[in-house]
Amino acid sequence: MVTKPDSFTPFDEALAAAGLSDPWVHGRDEAAAYQPDYGLLEQLLTIPIAANKGWATGALANGVDSWLAHELRRSGFTPDEVWPRATRPRILPRDVALLLEKLPRDLSNEVRAKVIAMPAIAPTDAKILGRAYEKQVDVAIARWDRGPELLLSTKTQVSSFGKNLSNRFEEAYGDAGNLRSRYPLAAVGFFFVQRSTILTQEPDAYERTVDMMRKLRDLGGANGYTATGLALVSWSEEDSTVKVELDRVPEDVRPEQFMTRMIEQVLAATSVSQHVDVRSLIERRELAVTEEDETTDLP
Repeated sequence: MVTKPDSFTPFDEALAAAGLSDPWVHGRDEAAAYQPDYGLLEQLLTIPIAANKGWATGALANGVDSWLAHELRRSGFTPDEVWPRATRPRILPRDVALLLEKLPRDLSNEVRAKVIAMPAIAPTDAKILGRAYEKQVDVAIARWDRGPELLLSTKTQVSSFGKNLSNRFEEAYGDAGNLRSRYPLAAVGFFFVQRSTILTQEPDAYERTVDMMRKLRDLGGANGYTATGLALVSWSEEDSTVKVELDRVPEDVRPEQFMTRMIEQVLAATSVSQHVDVRSLIERRELAVTEEDETTDLP
């Protein structure tokens, strides 16, 4: 079935080709060590930059969202429980997705077309009601029977760093309190991508950025984020190929620790019979349990 393109369509081919390799590089009984696919992030962000569609259009941010969702799928979360999905519709309740998979192909295509045309079932954006207001989150794991399990906001910044940093801090801190107050067990994260020109153009703004990423975290009052992450990326006017640069990013705010902390919180808030594939990967062993809601073929 052919569907109309959306803002994530430019990344579909690269995501499909990347595959879902095991992201964990530690051994059994060792501390969890996560290795993100930075090559894929570079490839995804090069797509909007090469097309002259940068941060102003939201295309760069969509590339970051696509990458983080892909990383969660690499970690063992099923394709239909991570939003945005790798194919349209980008947001779809897992139970509906499972039904579509089990229906005969022709009927599935017909129902899928109707589902995509119904924003109430397959909305364009994931909007989550917080304690005080509704918040659009960029990457999410949520189910009807469990509620939101992971809520992730992303921001990109390629210029005017110091001028806009305070606004970013205020928005992020408010969003953290809004979501954590309503969903205290969910993994709530903030991921920030800046152009590396900040290091030479506004080094003071970069110092404040790193400080901000640390202070946005929960310090025990359940108001901050479960985890925060920072990445620097670069490209030039002559070469639109994006490169991830992490040499100047402190270890405690790098993407590796961000992914590890977010995933560990999801597992800590669910039973051992849930997210079994994720647990097996991170624990480097086969668990002697089966997924609690493992499905069987429809008659």
